[in-house]
Amino acid sequence: MTIYDFIVVGAGPAGISFAIEAKLKKCHNILILEKGNKFLTTIQDFYKNGKRVDKDWKGKVIELEGNIPFQDGTKETTIELFKKLISEYQLNISYQKEVEKVHKQDNNIFRVITRNGEIFHAKQVVIAIGNMGKPNKPSYPIPTSIKKLVNFNTDKYQVGEKILVVGGGNSATEYAYQLSEECDVTLCYRKNSFNRVNEENLQNIESAVKKGKLKLKLATDIDYLSEANGKIRVHFSIRENEVFDRIIYAIGGSTPIDFLKQSGVQFDEKNNIIGMIDGLYLIGDISVKSGGSIAKAIQDGYQLVLKLFK
Repeated sequence: MTIYDFIVVGAGPAGISFAIEAKLKKCHNILILEKGNKFLTTIQDFYKNGKRVDKDWKGKVIELEGNIPFQDGTKETTIELFKKLISEYQLNISYQKEVEKVHKQDNNIFRVITRNGEIFHAKQVVIAIGNMGKPNKPSYPIPTSIKKLVNFNTDKYQVGEKILVVGGGNSATEYAYQLSEECDVTLCYRKNSFNRVNEENLQNIESAVKKGKLKLKLATDIDYLSEANGKIRVHFSIRENEVFDRIIYAIGGSTPIDFLKQSGVQFDEKNNIIGMIDGLYLIGDISVKSGGSIAKAIQDGYQLVLKLFK
């Protein structure tokens, strides 16, 4: 089993900056996991060709102290700069690896679990993702009258509710298993088996089903939803319908705050970050410090390296 010194989640300016600065401190056992198929995904996918890219974003002057020679330019020059840096420093980036959960084990080694069930291990984890993550929503419309009963996490359920969890990945199976202790839960998945979940979640689901705490509805799609006396009527593709108090979708994508909570970041009642477990670090936009500034994200990576490699 490979145990990395650091796993960096996100191949944006902050994550790349951290990896480069750490390598310059002779730390070479670093893996970057990126959910997209390219580095600087936001810039490459959402910036118009020729878009101006300013170092001092919105007038906020950043005096870069590290080894990333970022200056004013365009979308194209910025991409070219980071492309050269990735090659020069031989960064180990694994693409199309969407991290779904970061879990610190009793032996102080982190397990980093991707959406498709791959597991990586590291002594420390740096989360350097942006704030653009959003949960995937169903293709059919959600009637306005029941929107408050349709959720994408487990923050709003009530004990004893009849709940339908929709999805077949690790988040869906974890939601269903956890809720089954307090609620009447059915887990609905469009395929006939859970082939994207890790072994622990699969065992938990099988155990809950055997104990009669959880019901499965496999190889089943949902055609549409309707309101039923203040509840949700779910119309399944198998020509059945059933009424639920609440639906929780876990069909891909993630809101950063849910991901962070699951990974060991603590928030107050206003969702301000108030702490996190040892060995876990946040840099860039997700740290609620950078506010969209590429230069600030780069500086975050450098400053974390200074802190860790004194």
